[in-house]
Amino acid sequence: MSDWRIYRGAGLPHDGARHLPDPPPWREFTARSPDGATGPDSLDGPDDPDGMVGTPAGSPGAPDSEEVDNARRLGVKRRLVESFHPRPDEVEAVNAALQLRRPLLVTGNPGTGKSTLAHAVAHELRLGRVLRWPIVSRTTLQDGLYHYDAIGRLQDVQLDRAVSGDAVRQPPIGSYIRLGPLGTALLPSADGLPRVLLIDEFDKSDIDLPNDLLNVLEEGEFTIRELERRVEREPATDVLTDDGTPVTVTGGRVRCTAFPFIILTSNGERDFPAALLRRCIQLDLKPPGEKQLAAMVAAHLGEEALEEGAELIERFLQREPGEVVATDQLLNALYVTQRAANAEPVTRNRLAEMLLRPLDRPR
Repeated sequence: MSDWRIYRGAGLPHDGARHLPDPPPWREFTARSPDGATGPDSLDGPDDPDGMVGTPAGSPGAPDSEEVDNARRLGVKRRLVESFHPRPDEVEAVNAALQLRRPLLVTGNPGTGKSTLAHAVAHELRLGRVLRWPIVSRTTLQDGLYHYDAIGRLQDVQLDRAVSGDAVRQPPIGSYIRLGPLGTALLPSADGLPRVLLIDEFDKSDIDLPNDLLNVLEEGEFTIRELERRVEREPATDVLTDDGTPVTVTGGRVRCTAFPFIILTSNGERDFPAALLRRCIQLDLKPPGEKQLAAMVAAHLGEEALEEGAELIERFLQREPGEVVATDQLLNALYVTQRAANAEPVTRNRLAEMLLRPLDRPR
């Protein structure tokens, strides 16, 4: 297609949206498998020449959500990522956190790979799906531990009573308790391996959350009050994990047997209390250098993108000191300008300028 644009602003309806190109790998929400295979290797295959539609995660024959999520974070061409080595201080900080069973507090500018580090560790050490707890200003510790749907339980009892007309047996309380990401990470480990938990954008939290976390991070356990009150009648109860898997909680208490590998990410927009910092290994993540950037581009867009986008990559590396431009902005610019390869140079330059706008520059 000579014109890379789908929307043309002409005001006339057309079917151009049916011809959207494949999304960039980091915005792919379905797993593609040209040869019909599933599992890790299926995400490493060549591009689908026939425009095969991706299979949604969770569908029969599709790779699971862990594979799709890791592909988005690490790059579909995963073998290139596996040959890429992070800086020595990053490797040392991860190992210190693993061996000391302490959280890793990662601070850095947006787009420096803080969240991706959790997925890279989980992938290399085969620790399974990364549990993700996104933080906003209203997030509380309770959100991370568990949620009890008391209203839903009451409504089900009332509905059953209205249908049967008689007194009904109350549904199991565990059906209305769902562990949060932190609560799931602290479950006893059947294989002795730690789970991986990403507490993302931690500096966006309410001022009380860092202090509220202290006891849980120190003790590696918490109680479910609604179950603790019923221990004599019901010593063990099945509840749901963060991803909906049933699990048994005994005595109303969740206590880890292998402390999870926890990464807390921060953009450095606030300070944290000393009591939290004492319990964490701290890592300041620097922007990627030339070698790391080349590996990221190759992992997501292929080796050819390094040659075709050499000018944009050089512009990114030569930006002014202190100027905040995220790595995914560069990936976006490379992807779109490649799609617009037949456009006028002025158009491609305008696109690059728009997509590489510094995040700290006022409009």
